[in-house]
Amino acid sequence: MKNLIEMSHRYGANPAYVLAGGGNTSVKDEECLYIKGSGTSLATITEEGFVKMDRKRLDAIWNNTYSEDAKIRESQVLGDMMGAMLDLGKRPSVETFLHNLFPQKYVVHLHPALVNGLTCSAEGKSAMEKLFGKDAIWVEESEPGFVLAKTVREALIAYEKETGKVPSLVFLQNHGVFVAADTVEGIDAIYEKIFEAIGDKQAAEPDFSPVETDYAFAAEIAPMLRMALWGDGAGSVVTFFTNKAVAGFIQNENTFAAVAKPFTPDHIVYCKASYLFVEKAETAEEQYAILTEKLDAFRKENGYLPRIVVIAGLGVFAHGISKKTADTAKALFLDAVKIASYASAFGGSRSMGEHFVDFIVNWEAESYRGNVAAAANRGRVHEKIMVVTGSAQGFGQGVAEEIIAEGANVVIADLNEALAKENAGKLSEKHGAGKALAVKVDVGTEESVQEMYMQTVLAYGGIDVLINNAGIVRAGTLEEMTVPMMDLVTKVNYTAYFLCVKYAVKYMKIQNRFAPEYFMDIIQINSKSGLAGSNKNFAYAGSKFGGIGLTQSFALELTPFNIKVNSVCPGNFLEGPLWMDPEKGLFVQYLNAGKVPGAKTVDDVRRFYESKVPMNRGCRVPDVTRAIYYCMEQEYETGQAIPVTGGQEMLK
Repeated sequence: MKNLIEMSHRYGANPAYVLAGGGNTSVKDEECLYIKGSGTSLATITEEGFVKMDRKRLDAIWNNTYSEDAKIRESQVLGDMMGAMLDLGKRPSVETFLHNLFPQKYVVHLHPALVNGLTCSAEGKSAMEKLFGKDAIWVEESEPGFVLAKTVREALIAYEKETGKVPSLVFLQNHGVFVAADTVEGIDAIYEKIFEAIGDKQAAEPDFSPVETDYAFAAEIAPMLRMALWGDGAGSVVTFFTNKAVAGFIQNENTFAAVAKPFTPDHIVYCKASYLFVEKAETAEEQYAILTEKLDAFRKENGYLPRIVVIAGLGVFAHGISKKTADTAKALFLDAVKIASYASAFGGSRSMGEHFVDFIVNWEAESYRGNVAAAANRGRVHEKIMVVTGSAQGFGQGVAEEIIAEGANVVIADLNEALAKENAGKLSEKHGAGKALAVKVDVGTEESVQEMYMQTVLAYGGIDVLINNAGIVRAGTLEEMTVPMMDLVTKVNYTAYFLCVKYAVKYMKIQNRFAPEYFMDIIQINSKSGLAGSNKNFAYAGSKFGGIGLTQSFALELTPFNIKVNSVCPGNFLEGPLWMDPEKGLFVQYLNAGKVPGAKTVDDVRRFYESKVPMNRGCRVPDVTRAIYYCMEQEYETGQAIPVTGGQEMLK
């Protein structure tokens, strides 16, 4: 089991071998088979992720008679397979019977794009025979499940009779490859041989390097698609992508034909059986009209909405109920592009037959696998797309950490790009790939703010919440304050708020147009200094007073679009770098400015500010995050300034 887990992790973590947690591994002895549970990821599987099966009961199933009706048959077989389980827990892989057929101890079944360039090609069988001779078996495309298992069983028996050898390598047309060996080293050696032999036939790897396209146009389309594709799920995420290889396939309907239909069951499970391809319009308005018409026709024809939408010459939009499922659809479409590219070495690509596509679409086992893979815990802001400015450190960082833990997709927007990337990487590692995105932004510069939102929308499909947190403090008396200092505070705390709202609502209004009942939020992190004047800190207080004026005015203008605008006014965040930085922190600034009478040390300044709070402490991140949730969750409050000050400042 230890060897099996280590091998599963190694193959599962390598995207050249495994996508979306797919593939299966197993180990067996004379009595038991241990096989990966359905929907479990190889890259992270533990011992609990494997299902223990009784091999004698599995062998006995071959003697049973089942219904000729495919749906009834697969249900009957599933019941018998579940009856062979020796421990209750995860459901065993749909390919359990196949693993049990091989006499070798280890079996590793994968769907690598390079291999499927062979199995999903027009000349796959003849190419396999030239490359591997009698060392491999070719199995024609067939219905998955019990029919496939029977077909492979017959092929293995025939192979042993013909060659007198135990089979260790089986290629399944439009599916993948099975490798069997008694040792991990044996498995590795066979896969190395496969990759070397097929790789030698490739002229070049698919070129996934960047390509020029109209990203601004794509950003206008993504929010429309996000809302139009939102089904009954609790979330909707759209991610846009293209590259040189993709661009070569999406020029027109003729070039797209090579990847227009699914190659393997995985492509159906994660991308659906059909994709939507439309021509590019001259304007966003024209594109909206085309997409609205085509989406309606697509739903009527297929009974579902697409997960992949292609706009000719522009790029590809992948949709999912979460960032994870959207990115998985993207990964599988890119996998199809790889397969089509590799298949050119073997006479061109071959998609799955329509009968087999229909079978997969209606097969309960694959629906179960897809649902398990998509399952996620739903937090308080599940799959919301939330931009937090000034969130690479301090209070903004704390807010980002809180909301991503509750399920949000978070944009870490900050001028400190290196720190933003570091934090986003840690958050994504903890909460899921792609859940945090780092974007460098100068909130006081118009072009930078526009770029921030374009990156956000291309990654997630829209914007649900702007948390305008970026701020700056420059304390001082009238004599000490300079015009440049005053201008800087005003630019960051006041003008930047205007800029961040101006360009956020561009995309929010598109979402409102196609989902008029959907609520969105703009939440300014203001301050108690926006509720009452601040001695020798007038530049900051004035900008925050002005911010509340903007909040109230924005609220009046944006209410018709279901965009709520509120300010949250925290008390002093005494534990963050804004206050505690030993050189530029407010404790030092206020001490030097003489703002606290009699204070001789930084500790004196801190105790002074704590004593002003009825609750005897500074404001903390969870205090403000709860106020943020309130702003989002209520639907009858806008234009408000909500104090979170421990009683230091109260509404009048």
